[in-house]
Amino acid sequence: MKKALLPLLALGAALCVQSLTARAEDVYALVPKAMNNPYFDLARDGCNSVADKLKGAKCLYIGPSEANEQEQIQIIQDLITRHVKGIAVSPANAPAIARALKSAQDAGIPTITWDSDLLPQDKSYRQAYVGTKNYDIGVNLAKLLQQMKPKGGKICLQSGGAAAANHNERLQGIRDTLAGTHDSSPPGNRLTGQHGWTEVDGCPLFTDDDSAKADQQLSDILTKYGNQLDAFVSTGAFTQWSDNAYRQAVQSMLPRIKSKQLVVLVADTLPMQLQQLKDGYSNGNVGQRPFEMGAKAVLMLQDISSGKKVSDTTYTGIDVCTADNVNTCLKH
Repeated sequence: MKKALLPLLALGAALCVQSLTARAEDVYALVPKAMNNPYFDLARDGCNSVADKLKGAKCLYIGPSEANEQEQIQIIQDLITRHVKGIAVSPANAPAIARALKSAQDAGIPTITWDSDLLPQDKSYRQAYVGTKNYDIGVNLAKLLQQMKPKGGKICLQSGGAAAANHNERLQGIRDTLAGTHDSSPPGNRLTGQHGWTEVDGCPLFTDDDSAKADQQLSDILTKYGNQLDAFVSTGAFTQWSDNAYRQAVQSMLPRIKSKQLVVLVADTLPMQLQQLKDGYSNGNVGQRPFEMGAKAVLMLQDISSGKKVSDTTYTGIDVCTADNVNTCLKH
């Protein structure tokens, strides 16, 4: 059986089970970029926790088994055909998902984005966004780096999908802050010496939300530049999801990381990431609040379907963690 069919079969099975206890129009779908991502699992838990308390509401968590924008589009189209009561999606490819959400809008299905938004020109195709102010993720990663490396240096940036709006906004936040400007648009202007910061050749790296690919990229870039690299900053937890692979990738650079000769900063604050920080395998994390995103998504969809107005944008906040505050940095 082709892998691409598995998410759709899972969706059909889930809806069949739910039809025994609730009408299809009572189903609110939470669509992540990928279901093999522990970050998105927390959003699923938030969605389920709220839906279980709402009369007649069901949270359907369904997405590609691995990051695949075409599968995500197929799933949204299937949800439209089944006419679920609302769809909340984290777009893997902002322009492509915008077209899919326009179809949902035409079908009268409330739609919101979470975690990652549409491009400005396409935001009319969704009714709200809930999640992080992604530019601020980049800003705070850059501020940590400035504190640890005030004189600048050679840096490699790592991102998700090249068409993922949230990661491009984070790249812009990093580049703007390090360059001391705020006049670019996502993903920002390449660093070529501003305030001492220069992006090395071969970067930014695009992982496509693939952990194995991310760790291989990290290993390769550390091998290529060795002691010449001063900073590695990732806009997502890709390298750190697979704990053993990440630790192995940076093992040869561990003395440099612990002494901050090489500063490693990564977005998100999953449990394995904070343990890596405690163990000296990284220098800091800027985290999001996915549980809150999932919880608020289902509440917003229910409000919209009931005819209530919701805010166009709801930010869920961030957490900044270093070795100094790693035991107390999470505020939720």
